[in-house]
Amino acid sequence: MDSLEKQLICPICLEMFTKPVVILPCQHNLCRKCANDIFQSSNPYLPTRGGSVTSGGRFRCPSCRHEVVLDRHGVYGLQRNLLVENIIDMYKQEYISSRSSPERKDDQPICEIHEDEKINIYCLTCSVPTCSMCKVFGSHKDCEVAPLNSIYQTQKTELTDGISMMVGNNDRIQGIISQLEETCRTIEENGSRQKSNVCEKFDHLYTILEDRKREMNLKVNAEQEEKLNYIRGLTRKYGDHLETMTKIMETGTQTLEEPEMAVFLQSSKPLFQKIAEASNTSHLERVERGYENTDLFSVSFKKECMALRNIDFARDDDDDDEEEEDEDDVGIDVDGRAGQTASGDADSLGQLNETLLPPQPLSARTPATSS
Repeated sequence: MDSLEKQLICPICLEMFTKPVVILPCQHNLCRKCANDIFQSSNPYLPTRGGSVTSGGRFRCPSCRHEVVLDRHGVYGLQRNLLVENIIDMYKQEYISSRSSPERKDDQPICEIHEDEKINIYCLTCSVPTCSMCKVFGSHKDCEVAPLNSIYQTQKTELTDGISMMVGNNDRIQGIISQLEETCRTIEENGSRQKSNVCEKFDHLYTILEDRKREMNLKVNAEQEEKLNYIRGLTRKYGDHLETMTKIMETGTQTLEEPEMAVFLQSSKPLFQKIAEASNTSHLERVERGYENTDLFSVSFKKECMALRNIDFARDDDDDDEEEEDEDDVGIDVDGRAGQTASGDADSLGQLNETLLPPQPLSARTPATSS
């Protein structure tokens, strides 16, 4: 077949002849199209067949270089080689048939037990392909068999259906994966939003605590300044009295050094009076015991700390009213999800202001005096 195919190759296009095939006077063959191409290239100034042809032309055979003289019809005046055309048709048909069935027979596997037998039947009992000899004399002689092509078509159809089903399942799984990925993105967005909301509510709570701390410190500072001013004023009074007594002592010391009795007696009487007045400290106030303490400003946040530690997210819709009360008392809106105090702790947070109130200022109390 290969040698025949070489004889059917055109020397111009190097392909198998295409109909119509023309035969030259030298008995060589060409495709009509290839012969026309050579003719036109050799006679570029002659009109084509569609024009008015007044004379023929000439060209040389590409195989033997024989000069071919054409009449006014050009290459269309050359005879067709019907024999070659029929051989080409027969070759193509034989080539197609040899490609379809013989190749499959050559690829057909051989039985491992019977080396000269090809596998041509299918054992339904053992579900394996086998050969005819195995069915007649071998291990499959008692088994039920079927033609190989029928089982082939059946299983091929089943395999095609299975693959189609898997393709459909893959599409559905891919859709589920896309939904899961979208759900992940939604969860991340919702989580970020809720974390931002929680941080906002806690920042609001921090602001409330900072305001209360500043107010309480201002009240403690006011009480502290009031006590300090009182003690400082009392210190000045005692200092002035001490200075007066020191001057009287200096005057008394100088009087003791007076040698004249008359002069001494004249100055001693008013000096005794001044000493008596200076010795009397009943007009000076005395600080009561524990006046310096500020224990009245101490606070205890045990209940409040417990309430803060029990802040949590809303667990059900039945606690909505309780959450609204907690929000009013603490000054933080949890919008049903940010947080909620445990049972009984909302009242503790509601009493936060009363616990943080300072005692009555010292200015409302009068310090004790002693004689």
